[in-house]
Amino acid sequence: MTESVYKKVEIIGTSPLGVSEAIKQAIDKAGESLRHMSWFEVKEIRGHIDAAKDNQVLFQVTLQIGFRLE
Repeated sequence: MTESVYKKVEIIGTSPLGVSEAIKQAIDKAGESLRHMSWFEVKEIRGHIDAAKDNQVLFQVTLQIGFRLE
């Protein structure tokens, strides 16, 4: 069995559509520059309420993504 070494990065995804979409946005964007992504962990969920836009909510999700080092 081969041994692997992993690294974690912390990023924040946002979306007005919900938490799942914010996570997907973050992972899709990270995938543009990270290879060998293996897992993610949600660290924090919060939201922004825009009173000027009829209390529109923007979901913000902080997550860590683990990826295998080459």
